[in-house]
Amino acid sequence: MKPTISPSILNSDIGDLRGQLRLISGADVAHVDVMDNHFVPNLTWGLPVVEACVRADVLPVDAHLMIEDPDRWAPAYAEAGCASVTFHAEAAAAPIRLAREIRRLGARAGLGLRPATDIAPYAGLLGEFDMILVMTVEPGFGGQRFLEPMLEKVRRTRAAISASGLQISVQVDGGVSRETIERAAEAGADNFVAGSAVFRAEDAAAEVDALRALAGRHCH
Repeated sequence: MKPTISPSILNSDIGDLRGQLRLISGADVAHVDVMDNHFVPNLTWGLPVVEACVRADVLPVDAHLMIEDPDRWAPAYAEAGCASVTFHAEAAAAPIRLAREIRRLGARAGLGLRPATDIAPYAGLLGEFDMILVMTVEPGFGGQRFLEPMLEKVRRTRAAISASGLQISVQVDGGVSRETIERAAEAGADNFVAGSAVFRAEDAAAEVDALRALAGRHCH
């Protein structure tokens, strides 16, 4: 399985959105963090910025919804043309119904898990999702340190997917850098969200390539 590098625009210069997306055009996906200041203690942006990323047509867009009531709001992100839409298990009232609606609208459906949320209750539902996001920091802010205990959760998640015989991506988000990406890949992740590591690098494009090469040593 080839690694997917998904730079987060959270730490980019949003005033030059198209230019920032072009900086990372060698990546696989643009990861857009939507926060509502309710589910997480931060307010970023919503559908208009996501629509602008889609219209820029530089990279497929992966919308990560850190919001309350995704059952109501998430389908609009699929309708907007996102390649994938991830909502949080802790926020969704009817996650299976929501995942099916996202897929019906043409996007991949992702299930996000905060650090304290276990994969076990969802092991029997894995077929409803295309991706499981294991947060490797508490969601809300960029630039946080990678939580090492989450590596075991990545392993459990990958083991549950392997046991089910399904092809599902495992994404990690938070503190992903040259120092942590290999351990995450070794544990079973194949999709890597890197924000500050890419946009604060001297050369964002070169950083994307370096991260892909490091992850590729362990992704199978």
